[in-house]
Amino acid sequence: MTIAESPQSTISPKREQPESLSENMLRRYREVRHFSEKLCEPLVAEDFVIQSMPDVSPTKWHLAHISWFFETFILSEHHPDYRPFHPHFSYLFNSYYNTVGERHCRPKRGLVSRPTVDETFQYRRYIDQHMLELLSGADEEKLRELDPLLTIGLNHEQQHQELMVTDIKHVLTENPLRPLYQERQPVPHRGSQPLQWVDFDEGIYWIGHDGSGFSFDNEGPRHREFVQSFQLANRLVTCGEYLEFMNDGGYERFYLWLSEA
Repeated sequence: MTIAESPQSTISPKREQPESLSENMLRRYREVRHFSEKLCEPLVAEDFVIQSMPDVSPTKWHLAHISWFFETFILSEHHPDYRPFHPHFSYLFNSYYNTVGERHCRPKRGLVSRPTVDETFQYRRYIDQHMLELLSGADEEKLRELDPLLTIGLNHEQQHQELMVTDIKHVLTENPLRPLYQERQPVPHRGSQPLQWVDFDEGIYWIGHDGSGFSFDNEGPRHREFVQSFQLANRLVTCGEYLEFMNDGGYERFYLWLSEA
């Protein structure tokens, strides 16, 4: 009889040790930073520098700005041996943080041909090296001080990941050759569940963040609001339904839109 078969065996499966705070912070940092660069894998150098309209930013600027955020608010304040990568980057890659200095005007970000794309990635490597040094070498007390700053920085980078995807797609649609961001992967067609409208009654509802997890300051404070009755679909709109709406003149029918639209 083996140990596993023995009725007297009290051996339980080996449990993995829980992550330490340092390991958790290092893992989260690596995951988010890696994903930003993964989004850039389908691009060529020329794609990184285009600003297709004043309200968007070149991909190169996004990559540098989210690195500048860690440099400005964590490394410069908490890494004892940190020296800025370049003296002018704080001006080029600040966005709207008036309290930390002047900034280059947003509509002209696409005219900043230098630093190059390669130099921008070198900047990211430099920031990553010092961030990993800081998180690996800090004691528990320092890590607890850094954790909320790191959480804000990572959420900020994830916001820019969404912007990067939107801005990249707009850049590519402005190209008359209609280059693909990436080849579409075949997805088995499962059909759509029938569209139904779910009724929600009017009333006073609590809204706003409520909990101990991360939230931005504009998600609170939690408060009550009166909400009119409304309906919401039981599933997302399909691309086919969206195209049908456009072909039916949905964007030209003023009565379908609020006055601000």
